[in-house]
Amino acid sequence: MLVTGTDTDVGKTVVTAAITAAAQAAGLRVAVIKPGQTGTVTGAPSDIDIVNRLAAPLTARTLANFPEPLAPLAAARVAAMEPLELYAVVDAVRAEADKHDLVLVEGAGGLLVPMGVRPSGEPWTVADLAVSLGAPAVVVSRAGLGTLNHTALTLEALERRAVPAGVVLGAWPNEPELVHWANLSELVPNMVGALPDGAGGMDPGVFRRSAPGWLTPALYGVLDDWRTWADDVH
Repeated sequence: MLVTGTDTDVGKTVVTAAITAAAQAAGLRVAVIKPGQTGTVTGAPSDIDIVNRLAAPLTARTLANFPEPLAPLAAARVAAMEPLELYAVVDAVRAEADKHDLVLVEGAGGLLVPMGVRPSGEPWTVADLAVSLGAPAVVVSRAGLGTLNHTALTLEALERRAVPAGVVLGAWPNEPELVHWANLSELVPNMVGALPDGAGGMDPGVFRRSAPGWLTPALYGVLDDWRTWADDVH
């Protein structure tokens, strides 16, 4: 399963951790793979560090690290490093799939960000990886203004590639405004989850216990009624 987003900083890593926690609570063996981690020069915790802290998957791997906070292909070129090769990533994911019940692959930025190169030298994206793996996608979206267009564009790009996808709101605000409720009404038909704002800062034990309640059964959670969910968070 690929975890992508409508943009950068929409909450992909925390959503990946939440799916991990829910799946492990359901008894699954979970691996998380980050093909390309960029921005290591900043010294901030990596995405895999965050997933490990919040959800502690059985296996968590970063395939390549790049210093600059750029798209992975650009970061590799700037650093004069070997870019990610599509089929090497496919092989790495399939190797973990043989040993786990669920492999989550977290992309970088949005769906069509250049991740690396094919053997031909052409760039590839997370959408290409989903097609190569035959894997479904989770699209992490913002809750606020602008999300309808960005989410629709991402879902349309996936549909054109015959990649099934569901939407998770990465950070539902503590005090939602009219725009959030209006967006929710539009997005619900495609939604498979919604995380509260600040979920990534929770105590790991609280996060793991709470995660199934943020996700529908499609993502190993127990959320099955959006009306009840809306009444609870309102």
